[in-house]
Amino acid sequence: ERLERWGKHTVVRPDPVALWDRVKPQLWENPDAVYHRSSAGGGEWEYKKNLPESWIIRYGELSFKVSPTGFKHMGLFPEQGVNWDLIAALLAGRDAHILNLFAYTGAATVAAARAGAKVTHVDASKGVLSWANENLRLSRVPAGQVRFIHDDSKKFIQREVRRKSRYNGIIMDPPSFGRGAKGEVWKLEDDLWDLLKDAAELMDSNPVFFLVNSYSAGLSPLVVANMLSCLKLRFRTITCGELLIPFGERFLPSGTSCWGEF
Repeated sequence: ERLERWGKHTVVRPDPVALWDRVKPQLWENPDAVYHRSSAGGGEWEYKKNLPESWIIRYGELSFKVSPTGFKHMGLFPEQGVNWDLIAALLAGRDAHILNLFAYTGAATVAAARAGAKVTHVDASKGVLSWANENLRLSRVPAGQVRFIHDDSKKFIQREVRRKSRYNGIIMDPPSFGRGAKGEVWKLEDDLWDLLKDAAELMDSNPVFFLVNSYSAGLSPLVVANMLSCLKLRFRTITCGELLIPFGERFLPSGTSCWGEF
């Protein structure tokens, strides 16, 4: 399990790689909520205090709504903060169009838009598209800077290839398994390579970056680096590694991130 503070509130959530003794066990004695997994799948929250349905937290100049969801998530992945910072740095002063696939509640979209980019934000869930729109408003992103697309990411890319659309940067955070807006089945090990090849065709002649994130335990940073290096793109550098959450002198591994920069 991991104990987290989100603004003024603390929650305990399952984490399959937190396998050591608790640090500062006294901090675990009075959380606001604890998520319990069910042996039948899924789980539920146990609320120990009056926790609001949602609240706002800030990351630098960015603001996000967080809320305990039925799938244990809070609507935000703090380990991605390093990516939001790099997105903002790479896009500063550029006139760029960014494609964000499997874009969830839009933290990366907010970071890119706040840096001045136009963003096409694609997700198969209407609920998270609405949540992303709220995050844009909270972070004061100008209206019209982000185009929301309710669609299966794989099918959207295929249509964009046929339309000969072009983007200066691509962000994707594909799940291990999922279903599209019309029930399309997505399996990471079967579909990721074809998705990457199609997405590579959308890169503009003045590219900035290509970012792939993954929370699948079977997709190591080296695997993603190999996939990017096999694309027909002229990357200046490819940098891959684990996403980490620092606590004290240690770090909690929290996924894989791979950057191809031009």
